[in-house]
Amino acid sequence: MARRATLDRGTPRDADEEDGAAGDLPARPGRPGRRSAAQSREPEQVSALWSEARGSRGSSAQRAGSVPWRGSGGRWVVWVLRVVAWAVVLVIGYRGVLAIIHGSSSTASGTAAPAAAPASTFPTTQAEAYALQFGGAYLNFSPATAANRASLLAAMLPAGADPQLGWNGVGTQTMQSEQVAAISVQGDHKAIVTLLAEINNSQMIELGVPVYTSGGRFVVTGEPALLPAPKAAVAPTAPSQSVDATAVSALQSQLPAFFRAYASGSQATLRRFLVQGARVTGLDGTVTYNQLVSVTAPPGGATRKITAVVSWNVPTSTEKHADASAAAASLQMTYTMTVAELDGTWYVQSIGSSAQFPGPP
Repeated sequence: MARRATLDRGTPRDADEEDGAAGDLPARPGRPGRRSAAQSREPEQVSALWSEARGSRGSSAQRAGSVPWRGSGGRWVVWVLRVVAWAVVLVIGYRGVLAIIHGSSSTASGTAAPAAAPASTFPTTQAEAYALQFGGAYLNFSPATAANRASLLAAMLPAGADPQLGWNGVGTQTMQSEQVAAISVQGDHKAIVTLLAEINNSQMIELGVPVYTSGGRFVVTGEPALLPAPKAAVAPTAPSQSVDATAVSALQSQLPAFFRAYASGSQATLRRFLVQGARVTGLDGTVTYNQLVSVTAPPGGATRKITAVVSWNVPTSTEKHADASAAAASLQMTYTMTVAELDGTWYVQSIGSSAQFPGPP
């Protein structure tokens, strides 16, 4: 009994240690009939002690750094992700708008300007020259030269074709001139060459010649077609305009000397009638001055654009055999000129062809 009593008492402890132990761990069950100091406390006191213990442990853990800190240092990651997301959205939207715009412009341009067809490889220059050779043989015929004409045409026609191309061997026709008026290419090998020709000294005609080419060779595939020559157009009437009579009078007295120098082509003489720095090339004696027919000068400032009609003496092939007293041949021509006045004298700045018919003087 004495021994058991000693064991129950245990080793004496300080009051502080007992309080600490009671706060950390629940009290051990004692012997029946006895209550420990912790068990003798009221339930409210026990709950308060447990809450205080948990709070003290939480404060100790925070001070020791066991719980991560969730302050502003972690927010920058969120903001970076937000910026990246907005950038992706903006890029996708921008590229989408560009795709719509480019798609619309491509569609519009595609409908407005279709792709051009590839250029034909037909040799137009050689075909035109070949048609001219054919026209020279075909448009000239007479019974005296029928065999020569047939030989020339046979070389340009398919084998077995009629070498006279339907001519019955009667009558005479002479061609004075011909040139290419047009060509209608109908593929890489075929074309119609239209010739404009003068026959029998007075008649103008057009002739359509079918030409075929392959491997650098040419042939007239069939009989040509006679077409009507172009008709003369009606030129518009020149608009009426006011005239500076004073300028016209001065120019009529000063321009004859210029046109004499212009006909001779002498640069030393021409420079006396030119505006300083102007360059005019003369006719080098191909004609001689006859007379100044008319001058038209509109009102204006010191620089004017005028029209001058000049008559030239033109040499002919019959002059050497003609009587010396016979009149020389002359031609009337119209010029557009730019002139400038300086101290009452008109100087020439430029001279060229005129696009209008000045009418009677």
